[in-house]
Parts: sequence; structure tokens; C-alpha cells
Amino acid sequence: MGQKINPLGFRLGTTQSHYSLWFAHPKKYSENLQEDAKIRDYIKNYIQKKMKIYSVVEGITRIEIQKQIDVIKIKIYTASPKLFKEKRPREIEELQRNLQKEFFYVNRKFNLAIIRLAKPYRNPTILAEFIADQLKNRVSFRKAMKKAIELTEQANTKGIRVQIAGRIDGKEIARVEWIREGRVPLQTIEAKIDYCSYPVRTISGILGIKIWIFIDGE
Repeated sequence: MGQKINPLGFRLGTTQSHYSLWFAHPKKYSENLQEDAKIRDYIKNYIQKKMKIYSVVEGITRIEIQKQIDVIKIKIYTASPKLFKEKRPREIEELQRNLQKEFFYVNRKFNLAIIRLAKPYRNPTILAEFIADQLKNRVSFRKAMKKAIELTEQANTKGIRVQIAGRIDGKEIARVEWIREGRVPLQTIEAKIDYCSYPVRTISGILGIKIWIFIDGE
């Protein structure tokens, strides 16, 4: 069996669900899909500029969109305490109004909910951003990967695999380096695996970071 399938798509309907939940006519499917991408980009840009939150560790990790007839429900998953300050509800309401104007919805309203992650280092996107920052600061890739594994172990996970590919340490020949701790059953559909693929720009070129986290039992 090959290992080229996305671990999240492989588990849809069992341990994973779609980030976008809606039904549409086949001719309007691409239009709705592009709209979801624009909504996510708009929310991320707003939080970065207006709330001055720039890193993934402090920002948003996932945005789920559920479209109904008269309302669009958006769940924003974050690890940042900055989004839960006293003044934030005003800015969230402003974001809802701006989305209403930006996407010209007259009969449909936006309903935003912010969900805080209790254990941020169980999220592979946050770990990938952490490793990317370390690589940009010219920290050894092995040291960065081991530190990411230590952070994950503190979050009580079953296992983790970290992989970095590209011109590591500025070498002329690209290669793949990876490290694993614990169990990561990639071919078990019922195993709850969280995954992300994250590109990072360095002075030597683009490196690709992939992280698999085994969160729950089989």
C-alpha cells in the first residue's frame, strides 16, 4: 500500500470531518469553494492587522465554515489568549459586519465563534510554525525537531513524526530528514492522526515540513 494519500482525507468520515460543511449545486461548487478560501484569508488578514497577532502560535490554527439558508456559522480555533481579552468582542462584531459588507450577503448573516485550544502543542500547524521560526533563526534542524517532540510529549500524545525535506543546512543536494517518537499508525483508519504540511522560506531555499501526531487510540 502506498503512502501518498493525505492522512486527513484518508480518515474523512471516521475520525476526521470537513472544514467546510454545506451543500450546493454541482455548477456552483467551485464558486462556493473559492468563497470559503476568500473568507478564511479575510479573517486571517483581519486578525493579523487589526488585532496585531502575527504568529500561528498566537493566531488561528483552523477555520470551519458551515453554510445554512439564512446564516453562515464560522468557528475559529485559536491558541491565543489575546483573542479573549475584554475589548475583543467589539472587534469580533466589527469583523462580522465587515464580512457582511465584503461578501454582499443581504439575507444571510455571519455568526462567529472563537474556540480556544486547551493544548496548543497537540496541533501540528503550531509545531510546524515553531520549527519554521527555529530554522529561520538558523537553529540546527535536529535541535528544532527534538524540541518540538518535547513540547508534544508534554501535551500527552501517543506519538509524533516530524519530517523536513529540502536543502537542509544549506547543502547543495536536497535530502529528507525525519524523526519519530512513540507510535504513528498511518495505515490504521480508526487511529486519530492529525497532520499538516508547511513550507518555510530560508536563505538556502524552500524547505517542506510535515508533521503527523497520533492523538488518540485506535
